[in-house]
Amino acid sequence: MDSEIQELRALLEDVSRLQRNLRHAERWQSERIAAVLPRHRDSARNLIHYAELRRHDIRDLQSALAKHGLSSLGRTESAVLNGVGTLARTLARLVAPTDLPHAATDPFDGEGLLARNAVNLLGPEPEDRGTRIMVTLPSEAASDPDIVLGMMERGMDLARINCAHDNPELWRQMVANIHAAEESTGGRCLVSMDLAGPKLRTGPVRPGPCVLRVKPVRNDTGAVTAPAHVWLGKQTGASPAVPVIPVLDENWAAALREGQKIVFDDARGAGRTLVVEEQAGPDGCLAVLHDTSYFIPGTRLHAVPDPSAERKARREEWPSTIVGDLPALEQCLMIHRGDTVILSSDLTPADSHTEGLHQIGCTLPGVFVNANPGERIWLDDGKIGGVITDVRDGELTAKIVSAAPRGSRLRAEKGINLPDTRLTVPALTEQDLADLEHVKELADIVSMSFVRSDADVRDLLRHLDAEADRNLDIMLKIGTVAAFEALPEILLELMKWADVGVMIARGDLAVEAGFERLAEVQEEILWLCEAAHIPVIWATQVLDTLARTGQPSRAEVTDAAMAQRAECVMLNKGPFINEAITMLAGILGRMKDHTQKKRSLLRRLRAWDHYPR
Repeated sequence: MDSEIQELRALLEDVSRLQRNLRHAERWQSERIAAVLPRHRDSARNLIHYAELRRHDIRDLQSALAKHGLSSLGRTESAVLNGVGTLARTLARLVAPTDLPHAATDPFDGEGLLARNAVNLLGPEPEDRGTRIMVTLPSEAASDPDIVLGMMERGMDLARINCAHDNPELWRQMVANIHAAEESTGGRCLVSMDLAGPKLRTGPVRPGPCVLRVKPVRNDTGAVTAPAHVWLGKQTGASPAVPVIPVLDENWAAALREGQKIVFDDARGAGRTLVVEEQAGPDGCLAVLHDTSYFIPGTRLHAVPDPSAERKARREEWPSTIVGDLPALEQCLMIHRGDTVILSSDLTPADSHTEGLHQIGCTLPGVFVNANPGERIWLDDGKIGGVITDVRDGELTAKIVSAAPRGSRLRAEKGINLPDTRLTVPALTEQDLADLEHVKELADIVSMSFVRSDADVRDLLRHLDAEADRNLDIMLKIGTVAAFEALPEILLELMKWADVGVMIARGDLAVEAGFERLAEVQEEILWLCEAAHIPVIWATQVLDTLARTGQPSRAEVTDAAMAQRAECVMLNKGPFINEAITMLAGILGRMKDHTQKKRSLLRRLRAWDHYPR
C-alpha cells in the first residue's frame, strides 16, 4: 500500500507540474487571447492550453495513470485545464483523503462551445446523423435546377461553388437554383464559395490534331457487343455521354430520318457507315456506328436517300455536308524516373515529343524567386516527384526521382507543389479580391484556399467589414505544410471573426506532407481544431470512386466512416454524385451511435444477442 501511495504522490507531482505549465502558457499568451472576439476567449485559452500540453511527451504519465484506473488525459481536447485539474484533485484525494482538495476549476463546456460554433457556421445538425454533407456543384448546376434539387433531396446540407471555375453570372444562377430547391424541399442549404488563390500550375502543352476517334464496345475476341453512338448536329441537343460531330449544314442533319444510312470515308480513308437511330428535330439526330472511325474537320458525310439508291447512284449525287470544327487532342509530356524537367516562366505551349529533357511553363512567377536547389517538387497531385537542382533566370530545373514504372503523363493545368519552399506570394490575388465582392453578395461562407500563415488570415480580414460583412462566415483550407505548422497562430487570428471553420484539404496535404504522414497530420488538425472549438470540414476524395464510376471501393467506405468525427464532410462532383450523397448519409447515420470525435460510444449491440448468458 505504501508503494502505491508513493506512486500516486509522484503522479500528483507530475500532473500538478503540468497544470502549472498550462497556466503559465495562458499568462504568456494573454495578449493574443485578449485580441480575439469575446465569444472566442474561452476557446483561445483552451487552444493555448492544448498547444502547451502537446509540447510535452506524457506517454509514460498516461500509462501510469491508466494502471491506477485514472484518466489518461486522452480525451481532454475540448477542456484541457478542466481535465488536468479534475485529475489533480482526484489524485490529491487518493494521496491524502483528509486534506483539503486542490482548488476546483470553473465549469467549462468545451463540447457545447464546439456544437454552438458548428451550428452557427454549418447550420443545424441533421436529424438522422451528426455530420453535415457539403457537395461541390458542377457547372451544369447553373442551367439545370434538377441537379441541385436531387442533391438536396438526398442529403446535401451545404453547396460549394469553386470560383476557380465558371463566372459570376453562372455562380448567381447556381445560387438561384439552390434557393429554388430550398423552397421545393422545405430545407436549408448554405452556400460556400472558394476563392481560387494563386495558381501554381503547369503551363500549356502544344495541342495535337483536331480529330475525334469513335469506337464501339468489343469483347475479348473483337466482336462488337455494343455500337458506338454519335450526335450529328448542335451541341445543345446532345447527351453529355455522347460525342458530338458538328456539321456545317444543320438543315441536312435535321432532315435525316430514323433508319437512314450515312456513308463517309474517315481520316484514314476507311469506308464507314452511320445509321440514324433517333431523329431529335432541328438540333440534330442520334446515330450508331459499328466500326472504329476517325473524324476530322472537312470529312464529307453522304446521306443515302433510300436503300435502292445505295446500289444504283453515286454518293456524290446524294445530299451531303461536311464535319465542322473539332477540338484538338490534348497532348502530354511523358516523364520517367531520371528525366530532367525544366519549369519556365515562358508560357509558350510545350513540345510533347521530348525524351529525357522536358520543358513546360509554370503559372506562378514567385516560384523562381523563392525556390532553392535541394528542395522537393511534386507535379500533378504527387504523381511525379523530383528534387530541384538549379534555379536561374526564370527557369527551375528538377531531377525526377518518382514516377510510374512506365512513365507518368504530365498535362497542362496540373498542380505544382513545393513543400520545402517558403513562397512569398500573396494568398489573395487581384482576381480573388474581385471575386470576393460577388461572394459577399451570394454566399454564406467564404473559403480561403492558399493559407500559409496568420498573416494571410489578417489579409483576408482587412478586406472584410466587421459590420457590413458580419453575415459572411470564413472557412480556411489547410493544405500546406506551412499552414499545418502555423495552425495555432492561424486559429488565434481566425478567432477575430465571429463564425469560422477549417477545411482539411487532404489532397494537397498528402502531396505536401507525404502520403505516409497524411493520417497523422489530419488527426492532429482535428485535435487542434477541437481544442479551439472550431468546426472542421473533412474534404478530398471522400467516396470519390463511387461519385466517378458508380461503384465504391472498400477503402473509401472506411474513410467515409472515419469522417464522422468532423462536423462536415465534403463530396466532390461526379456523374454518380447522388448515389455518393445517399451512401455517405447512410454511413454517417450509422456511425453517429458509435463514435464522437475520439470517444467510442457503447450503445447496445444486438448482433451478439444470441450469445448465451
